[in-house]
Amino acid sequence: MNPSKHFIERREFLRLGVTGAFGMMVTASDLLWQIQPVKAAEMPLSVSQSLSPDAALQKLIEGNQRFIQHKPQYPDQSAARLQEVAQAQHPFATILSCADSRVPAEIVFDQGIGDIFDVRIAGNIAIPEAIGSIEYAVALLGTPLLMVLGHERCGAVTAAVQKQALLGEISTFVKAIKPAVEKVKSQPGDAVENAVVANVQYQIERLQRSQLLTERLQSGKLKIVGGRYDLDTGRVTLIT
Repeated sequence: MNPSKHFIERREFLRLGVTGAFGMMVTASDLLWQIQPVKAAEMPLSVSQSLSPDAALQKLIEGNQRFIQHKPQYPDQSAARLQEVAQAQHPFATILSCADSRVPAEIVFDQGIGDIFDVRIAGNIAIPEAIGSIEYAVALLGTPLLMVLGHERCGAVTAAVQKQALLGEISTFVKAIKPAVEKVKSQPGDAVENAVVANVQYQIERLQRSQLLTERLQSGKLKIVGGRYDLDTGRVTLIT
């Protein structure tokens, strides 16, 4: 067999194989975009920008109601929406939530691409890096609503309550939760549940020390609320 001929044939085979594989990927991608979510809805950016803080909160509440009733609308998840927000984002809500895999904001509030500015970190703690991200969303993107969302049986809060010895950098977020735990350590009831609520309130207090956020609050352009997500039912309850 001619070695050079064998090499050319092998190269041609590989070229065709790669081309064929690429063609299959494009076909699969096209197919995905053709699948439209049930009752998918579009929300113009102008509407997102014009929402008041109370209207933005109501939008989240209504989305959560759809989620717990198993009647999602899957808004803003189409190919058109992807293109609409490709060059600019105008989320109507910023949510500081736990990194827990069971609490994905867009799903539990039935929202879509570009609707929520997510800041996720274990224990939903307002550390400087998280605060900076939130300030960006509120001050530069004009988000009218900020929610700190905790959830029941939070592992980070549980570790803080039980004063567990943790490996590596895991202990850093426990340290950030301890002040909240101290506030309710003598309170009757479930210690972890009490701490979950207290931690949401404490992190809100930390956020309110931000000058950028305070200015937006005082001008009425921002509302900060707390929430507790129920892992069993999917319901988000507001925390005062």
